[in-house]
Amino acid sequence: MQQQWNLATLAIHGGHKKEEFGALVTPLYQSATFVFDNAEQGGRRFAGDEPGYMYTRLGNPTTDELERKMAMLEGAEAAAACASGMAAVSSALMTHLEAGDHLIASNALYGCTFALLGTQLKRFGIDTTFVDFSDTLAIEAAVQPNTKLIFCETPVNPHLQVFDLAAIVDISKRNGLISIVDNTFMTPLLQQPLLMGIDMVIHSATKYLNGHGDVIAGIVCGREEHITRVKFEILKDFGGVISPHDAWLILRGLKTLDVRLTRHCDNAELIARYLEKHPKIKQVFYPGLESHQGYSYIGKQMKRAGGVMAFELNADKQAAIKFVNSLTLFTIAVSLGDAESLVQHPASMTHSPYTPEARAEAGITDNLLRISVGLESVEDLIADIEQALNRNV
Repeated sequence: MQQQWNLATLAIHGGHKKEEFGALVTPLYQSATFVFDNAEQGGRRFAGDEPGYMYTRLGNPTTDELERKMAMLEGAEAAAACASGMAAVSSALMTHLEAGDHLIASNALYGCTFALLGTQLKRFGIDTTFVDFSDTLAIEAAVQPNTKLIFCETPVNPHLQVFDLAAIVDISKRNGLISIVDNTFMTPLLQQPLLMGIDMVIHSATKYLNGHGDVIAGIVCGREEHITRVKFEILKDFGGVISPHDAWLILRGLKTLDVRLTRHCDNAELIARYLEKHPKIKQVFYPGLESHQGYSYIGKQMKRAGGVMAFELNADKQAAIKFVNSLTLFTIAVSLGDAESLVQHPASMTHSPYTPEARAEAGITDNLLRISVGLESVEDLIADIEQALNRNV
């Protein structure tokens, strides 16, 4: 029955099981361990001969409901909840990679993902080739005999470039590669990469899925065989598991995801059009604008353009910093997807792990700013931007 529901309904009811005492809200099982009736039962559960809970690092009823819900929303067989978005990224990668392997990744990524792929994985004998994913020939040319995996975000953080998932699936299938997509900016309500043929999807659940700025968490979705390895090899042994309380908070946040996303998108589209016409703005990066290369994917690959955008000022770095400091409704912070509108300077904040040369190659300039448009009145947000531009640019 649940598979026939719309995504907005699944976000509220999907994966929920009737509670023993009739509670409407999913209980929070804030327990590190679980009691066995006898030693024999404990042995059977650890041997995998009997279903049931043993220890929250290995499974928890609250976390299980979040995982069931996210799998339904993404059209996946299963999902694994992690302690952070980076735990989700690293767990998905480590499931498939070992020393001597090679992967291909977009040259524009979240800064810590870029550092993981470009620096940390090298310590374990895993090499990454970074290419412009808008050039499918470049992706194809980067494939080596030891290539195992393709990784990207779409839209890309921070300049919102949109990549052709169908083309990535085609390259992956023809070369026998695992494809992984970070779907944080879109959520499954706006984009479902697995249904297009991508193998695994990851989320920073810190962002839109939770939506209230009070959780650090991640999600990996995919085939049962992959998720079983994520949970019982990587998460079990490396320990990057989510807490039941954080899982419970995300379950609460998901109930309003559909209505929040509608407001985020509506506000962002209006602000993007305002900025595009402003003489003090050099360029706006938002797929909801006809001028953006990602606009053609709206209605095909993605339902709407989301609530994040970037723009370059007709000014230098110092003026950009002064502009940020002059905003009053936009809070200076590096997350996204919260009720509050946020602003940050990618070159010195989220993408500071990049070298100056890598930032230039990825198009991350010193006058580029990224905003996450919140749920406030759009008129107030535009007025705030206008006063900051008038004072500093």
